[in-house]
Amino acid sequence: MIGYVTLGTNDLARGAKFYDAIAAELGVGRMMEFETFIAWGAPGGAPGIGLTKPFDGQSATVGNGVMVALEAKDPAQVDRLHALALANGGTCEGPPGPRGESFYAAYFRDPDGNKLNAFLMTGSGD
Repeated sequence: MIGYVTLGTNDLARGAKFYDAIAAELGVGRMMEFETFIAWGAPGGAPGIGLTKPFDGQSATVGNGVMVALEAKDPAQVDRLHALALANGGTCEGPPGPRGESFYAAYFRDPDGNKLNAFLMTGSGD
């Protein structure tokens, strides 16, 4: 049902560095690029993520309660995505680890303050 998610940025070049690293770890690259917009994913594949300067020319702001969840293939990839986020200008919102019995996740913000997480439904809490 979801085709892609778009997040706002005030510095597309800075944001692109962050999302290039995250996308590469997830096995995808840029699928669309314009002067004010870049999208990562695979055409016809799982939902993608886009980063854009707002169309109205105003500053991009962070939505309160808004978060994009990136599904990982295993706990080690959750750990790598969190580390990549921090290494590319992101900030920690919760280190990698189990959350409950069947969910493993890490939370972080991109350089513009947009909240994301990397997660895995484990079924066993490991």
